[in-house]
Amino acid sequence: MRCATVDADGERLWGVIVEGGFVALSPDFPQWPGLRDVIAAQGLAEVEAAAIGRAVTHAAFSYAPPIPDPGKIICVGVNFPDRNAEYKDGQEAPPNMSLFPRFASSFTGHGQPLIRPPESHQLDYEGEIAIVIGRGGRRIPASRAYDHIAAVTLCNEGTIRDWVRHAKFNVTQGKNWDRSGAMGPWLVPFRDAAQLDDVRITTRVNGELRQDDRTARMLFPIRRQVEYISTFTTLEPGDIIVTGTPTGAGARFDPPRFLVPGDVIEVSAEGIGTLVNTVEDEA
Repeated sequence: MRCATVDADGERLWGVIVEGGFVALSPDFPQWPGLRDVIAAQGLAEVEAAAIGRAVTHAAFSYAPPIPDPGKIICVGVNFPDRNAEYKDGQEAPPNMSLFPRFASSFTGHGQPLIRPPESHQLDYEGEIAIVIGRGGRRIPASRAYDHIAAVTLCNEGTIRDWVRHAKFNVTQGKNWDRSGAMGPWLVPFRDAAQLDDVRITTRVNGELRQDDRTARMLFPIRRQVEYISTFTTLEPGDIIVTGTPTGAGARFDPPRFLVPGDVIEVSAEGIGTLVNTVEDEA
């Protein structure tokens, strides 16, 4: 099942993507205004049952981020061995993960353009897998972390590179430009550890393979991410953890290869799909 949030006929809807288009299910579940509410109510199985045999309701629509209104978006930085080496600071991988927040307004949906602002042309890509929390909790042990995941999706964690260097201790400024990143196209319900433990993730720019790695090589596996993050903050249904990007972002080329208008970026992962975005300058 591929659950999506879309805009069609002047309204926002949620439902499922099937062969031939979109099946709107939100009218059948008025108690759940969005997919975040579906997840909070543990309603994905009910939605899946309701989708069986349904005809396409919309052939024309545009994608929004699957969960447009997450409570928290927490991103894990420098989470692959080669990414740590890219920094060329001689340091071994740290004992704990680097984290930063992103705001919902910094993301757009599948098929939409990433926006390059006039203040900087250093817009970069970062292909990642994101997990959606289904059952909330605090101090969740790693052994039970997967019990708290409802779904998985893809993220292009677009970054304005020079703005991540504006201060000594944080990267928040460079990570939160409006519509600089994307999430989607849809949510895939999480049912099995194989969906996360050793999954290939790739990023292509204009068809050229730029990033290619597997989740099994993460410095901080996803179970550990849930455990560590839930130590200091209560995770709630609909919260999103963006789990880390492989080496190969544009900033690491010599010279750097930042995104320009007209570029096409494709983030793919086994079992999830492909998130595709273009680039436009801010109007």
